Amino acid sequence: MFSGSLVAVVTPMQADGAVDFACLERLVDWHVAEGTDGLVVAGTTGESATLSKAEHVEVIRVAARRAAGRCPVIAGIGSNSTAQTLDLAREVGQLPVAGYLVVVPYYNKPTQEGLFRHFTAVADAVDRPVMLYNVPGRTVADLQPATVARLAGHPRIFGIKEATGDLARAAAIRELCGTAFRLYSGDDATAREFMLQGGHGVVSVTANVVPGPMARMCRAALAGDAAAAAALDAPLAALHRDLFIESNPIPVKWALERMGRIPGGIRLPLTPLSQPCRAPVEAALHAAGAL
Repeated sequence: MFSGSLVAVVTPMQADGAVDFACLERLVDWHVAEGTDGLVVAGTTGESATLSKAEHVEVIRVAARRAAGRCPVIAGIGSNSTAQTLDLAREVGQLPVAGYLVVVPYYNKPTQEGLFRHFTAVADAVDRPVMLYNVPGRTVADLQPATVARLAGHPRIFGIKEATGDLARAAAIRELCGTAFRLYSGDDATAREFMLQGGHGVVSVTANVVPGPMARMCRAALAGDAAAAAALDAPLAALHRDLFIESNPIPVKWALERMGRIPGGIRLPLTPLSQPCRAPVEAALHAAGAL
């Protein structure tokens, strides 16, 4: 099962917003070469909310085809509509992906029972593993540990990306769900400690720009080597902070453009990184050895 550094891959775009599929293929090759443990495609960082259905499927298709088994691809298929999520799952189900990332439905604020039924409906309809994704800072609705425990009994729901940054929340989920249920941090700043306390990996924004160092830090943390993990994580601390200086993925796309890895496109309502925020992000890139 998935572990370590799972990069939340950006979707490269040209200045006019068109998806740059050739650039996406280059990013996949780079991550494989740098030792990334898995690619999470068409999630929040991949601007899934502004991709058309056809684009969404094609982004996953291109990434999975390019990875060609060298690195597992987890496909983001979540939306705020159960019917639309199921429709996308059917389309993506034809592709060689290793699993699915399904976010808590956003905007419509479902109850815990609604969340249970939503995720159960998706897991019932697919034939590959499902990772739950809890990010209440974006979705408003918060998937509570007791509901996660109910969902953990489903044979295709194997784990959760918990993006609250609350280490106590992870401990509560582990206590309720047991050690077989997989826990992934969705918060780069606390990911090292999350793994040292028993987590299985991180779905990382930082790994977009420093895939090798992030993968090595994760391996040290998963091995229980706290000193080595801390030493590897220290140069990345400014990135963990400043890649969120504006809404994700605004800073990380600017950072990758600055590194010459992608063109500068991003889709409205997101806008390019504002001028006052560029110096801190550039400094963080230098501190991490990315420039």
